Amino acid sequence: MAQPSERERGAAGIYPRRVGIDAYGNGGFRFGDTSHRGSLLCVPGGMLAWPVESAADLTMESLKPVFDAADEIDVLLIGLGNDIVAMDPAIRQALRDRQVIVEAVQTGGAVRTYNVLLAEERAVAAALIAVENAR
Repeated sequence: MAQPSERERGAAGIYPRRVGIDAYGNGGFRFGDTSHRGSLLCVPGGMLAWPVESAADLTMESLKPVFDAADEIDVLLIGLGNDIVAMDPAIRQALRDRQVIVEAVQTGGAVRTYNVLLAEERAVAAALIAVENAR
């Protein structure tokens, strides 16, 4: 499979399609022969750099690309880092109103589940907070 060019990736850190995630940790992710430092948003349009560093940064605005693509998403996996913390109930409700199921777990579990659902060709998206140490 041909790899996307720098132009296709764009300045916003976009990888033009969803692919499985090969590795996570050391503050980033590896996928599609690409190494990405920082958090990652995987939506139907591709993989995007995501300026979220902790669960406290999780907002409706930070999830705007998910809301924009909600008609193409059945399940959103949220990787909350190394700990599971409570999410803003308004975010859960807004996604539920768009008929998107939300599973918020540690980043490692979210990556593994995302890969399985993607391989099954399910309508899955992931919002993954980068972690230093993979578990």
